[in-house]
Amino acid sequence: MIPKLQDVKHSPIPNVLTDTQASLIASLIYIGCIPGPYIVGWLSNMKGRRPCFVLGGVIGTIGYLLLATTRTLVLLYIGRLMTGVGIGCIFLMILVYTGEIASTNIRGVLLTLIGLFTTIGSIVLFSAASFLSYNATSYLGFILFATFTLCAFMLPESPMYHVLKENDNAVEKILRDLDRLEDLEKFISSKKDYKTISSKKDWEDLFTIKSNRKALFRVMSINILQHCSGVMAVVFFSSTIFEIAESKIEGNTAMIIIGGCQLLGSGFTPFVIEKVGRKPILMISCVICSITMLMMGIYFYLLDVENSAVGNMKWLPLGLLILFFIGYDLGLGIIPNVLVGEMFTPNVRSNGSSLALTTSWISGFLITTAFGAVVNKIGAFYPFWFFSFTSAITFFFTIFFVPETKGKNLLDIQKDLQG
Repeated sequence: MIPKLQDVKHSPIPNVLTDTQASLIASLIYIGCIPGPYIVGWLSNMKGRRPCFVLGGVIGTIGYLLLATTRTLVLLYIGRLMTGVGIGCIFLMILVYTGEIASTNIRGVLLTLIGLFTTIGSIVLFSAASFLSYNATSYLGFILFATFTLCAFMLPESPMYHVLKENDNAVEKILRDLDRLEDLEKFISSKKDYKTISSKKDWEDLFTIKSNRKALFRVMSINILQHCSGVMAVVFFSSTIFEIAESKIEGNTAMIIIGGCQLLGSGFTPFVIEKVGRKPILMISCVICSITMLMMGIYFYLLDVENSAVGNMKWLPLGLLILFFIGYDLGLGIIPNVLVGEMFTPNVRSNGSSLALTTSWISGFLITTAFGAVVNKIGAFYPFWFFSFTSAITFFFTIFFVPETKGKNLLDIQKDLQG
């Protein structure tokens, strides 16, 4: 979309966008995402999880409508911000809601499926943007958001919400619908420990309860490291990367190919996560990401010093990015979100997840905004080497700090974190 916005023949904006404006448009969605979790963090405990899905859907739908109809740069910024707010609301609730309604033996599968369907959605929009106009692609986003909003009305409420509200009959009814009646006693017995007394008390519990503090450190750190792997910078500036790399493959086409290959990683993990565990998958993913980003940095360094060997390796950037995204979607793009959905006591799960996602999105905003400027001023190889180093750090962080939650219910995870 960025090349189309910078082309006066296709852009709805009358003036040519600068590189700084294009970077801001790309990264503003991160800033928009930040307030979303805090809005629904309170609302989810007071009114329920389902209304939060609807609210996020409505905000995102309005945001995409602005993107489709705007004729000014200011409204384009506002549209991206509103889309981000909607995504922030929905993404948090997906993690919380899925973690609460899923049985222990399939919780990891369902949480990792989020990554698979996110990839499918990305492929839809990558493909659409390659063949449709800017406005048509934005209207497609509008249709998808509106469809989600309508479907959200049909979702059942989370049983954990009714636990917080001490509505035992509602808990039993929902667990029966989910075929989880065997968990009824655990849910009922937990309500005294995790009852929501007030929003202020929930925030206090996040920092005063040992298990919540340990969970917050782990999920905040892993989410920061996730975005410092450079994934969104690579996605947003894919066309620029392939142009600098002098690749013979057009940037939009390359991203469709990469998106298809991403399905290999995100489609594989749900089938093995409950057998292999979270930590081994995440470690393998970090190794793949680190090596591929290191090789990308070497390629751009050789290109920068005009090494003759680069002339025979024009295919290498695409090959490396395919391997990077397969590795990323295998674990680093999925497991941090799984951990967010599994950590924290029920009354602070929304608040803790909000802080974790906030740090993730802020780091993503900074990395994405800086990427374009760094590439133009000092060369593309430095950012890729930084991404490689960060992925290596994530590997060691996983070894020492990421807990293995395979086969454990949410209450057992809390007990382990108390140790």
